[in-house]
Amino acid sequence: MAAAVQLSLPWPPSVNNYWRMAKGRIYISAKGVAYREAVKVMTRGAGFFNPDTRLDVAIIANPPDRRRRDIDNLLKCTLDSLEHANIFADDSQVDRLAIHRGEVITGGGLLVTIQSVS
Repeated sequence: MAAAVQLSLPWPPSVNNYWRMAKGRIYISAKGVAYREAVKVMTRGAGFFNPDTRLDVAIIANPPDRRRRDIDNLLKCTLDSLEHANIFADDSQVDRLAIHRGEVITGGGLLVTIQSVS
């Protein structure tokens, strides 16, 4: 079990671009699948939180530009991708979640800190 994990991740697709619907079926978009796979590769060996561990997740979101965006639209793709990468078993383990808009950086990015809730 990991004590605390700090990850630097790429800027995720917005929840508005994460899901698609076709023929009455909802699925993850190509951008969403690509992001999940990138996170999986980038976090290999970062640690794993057991399924019974309650988690505190803090995110600093450094946008790629100064466009207006809803910061909460970043959460679904990010948490699902961390689950897909086996950092934790299920995002329902998250008891505390904080997101803070950081400074603009080229390409954007997220600094994610995950630790067990004490």
